[in-house]
Amino acid sequence: METKARSKKSTVSRRVGNVLPIFNESCSFEGYDAELLMNETEKLRELITKRGTLEILIPLCCTTDPVRYIKFKKSMKGFSSKTLAIRLKQLEKNGILERKAYNEIPPRVEYRLTSKGQELVESVIGLLQWMRKWSHAD
Repeated sequence: METKARSKKSTVSRRVGNVLPIFNESCSFEGYDAELLMNETEKLRELITKRGTLEILIPLCCTTDPVRYIKFKKSMKGFSSKTLAIRLKQLEKNGILERKAYNEIPPRVEYRLTSKGQELVESVIGLLQWMRKWSHAD
């Protein structure tokens, strides 16, 4: 009974000044400005919700080897070459992907995740695991 009371106590909300209540003492967002977080959320949404972005990132998370453009092209059915090229350039510009072009005929271009990209993919996988866990809950 004492353990139950203790665990209930740790999830009780408390108000900190004029900010939102904290429901868990280990909340890592304490002290953050909600408006700033919303602006950052907008940037994140801009980055990962564009068509094709997740389809590019997920195959890269499953390997430490670079992935060639042609492999993306084959695995991303329904995506135009233009859309694929735009997304790859955006991810490279944002420091998520590293691009390496070889001076060969036919041209060979390979992509790999940067450390920033690896962290992003790990976060996305965490969201996918959360979705899988709770999508079957009633």
